Amino acid sequence: MKKRLVIGISGASGVIYGIRMLELLRESSREIHLIISEAGRKNIEIETGYRVKDVLAMAYRTYDNQDVGAALASGSFLTEAMVIIPCTVKTLSGIANSYTTNLMVRAADVHLKEGRKLVLVVRETPLHKGHLRLMTMAADMGAHILPPIPSFYHMPRTIDDIISQTVGKIFDYLGIEHDLFARWGEDIQEKRSRSNVVTQI
Repeated sequence: MKKRLVIGISGASGVIYGIRMLELLRESSREIHLIISEAGRKNIEIETGYRVKDVLAMAYRTYDNQDVGAALASGSFLTEAMVIIPCTVKTLSGIANSYTTNLMVRAADVHLKEGRKLVLVVRETPLHKGHLRLMTMAADMGAHILPPIPSFYHMPRTIDDIISQTVGKIFDYLGIEHDLFARWGEDIQEKRSRSNVVTQI
């Protein structure tokens, strides 16, 4: 089976997480299949200096989110995993309730029904009980819930360090080797000794 990875960028704030993941995977051996929702496209223009067409060009193949007849809508199209980064609560709700009104939610549903890995980088705060209930429902069906919550023990010095740490956590789950952040108990003490971070907690 070809190593196919499906990336979904929905309309939550934080589309840079998805773009960063695409950049890091561009040189990998994996086929990247990309869906960007309509709101995701708008947020790329609002939140970043990237053009939508340049983000689309990072993938092996791209899909219209309304094309529910695309290859990704079928379990017979073999993939190893799907990551929705960032994932809106609306998209989370569609997945949790199997309400497949677009290709992104349908592709996620396919990954759940086929027992494949599905990572949802849910980007919302604060969370009310309805949000938490949806995450529990999705997790009970097999989704891996990975909100973009940064760690600081590795002494991030830039926004990119924080973004890369979240992407690195996703790569860990997917079994993709990387050196995006210092690991606790390995090279973290060396990194701490070299850090010139002036912020104190």
